[in-house]
Amino acid sequence: MAEPAIKKHDHPVDVLSPQDMGPAHRKRLSGPGLRSFLAIADQWKLNEKDRLAVLGHPSRSAYYNWVRKAQDGDDISLSLDMLLRISAVLGIHKALSILFQKQDQALVWLSSPHRGLPFSGQAPVDLMTSGTQDGLMLVRRYLDAWRGGSASMPVAGEVIETVTRDTVVFG
Repeated sequence: MAEPAIKKHDHPVDVLSPQDMGPAHRKRLSGPGLRSFLAIADQWKLNEKDRLAVLGHPSRSAYYNWVRKAQDGDDISLSLDMLLRISAVLGIHKALSILFQKQDQALVWLSSPHRGLPFSGQAPVDLMTSGTQDGLMLVRRYLDAWRGGSASMPVAGEVIETVTRDTVVFG
């Protein structure tokens, strides 16, 4: 029996091809993605400068135009870079909601300096608002590893981060 032919878009895992992120798909994701980003940025208390940095430093006028259109339900089409940045923010938000029972615990973790890699004395939010996609992805990967158990083991001299039912303890 012959094996079925693999079509161009069939992948063993969900891998995005350039066709998967073409103009129509970006347009479909842009409004909901930006609205989600804005809600999370409000929760994290990000100011305008930080929001623009997370999104890759678009001009203020472009940013406010997109925000207005997204909030009004009008069509917008963000760049692939900006959608990837928003995806990283969504992943960070999800990981924080899994790791911390209370939003204020997550905010303390985000805004507190950490000695361990990849932070080197910076707060995670500082990496996230550095303006680079790398900063966002470092925080996202760290949290994903922590969720999976590999980032929760302390290293000598590192701040130990322990989550309890009611508080976050930095020791």
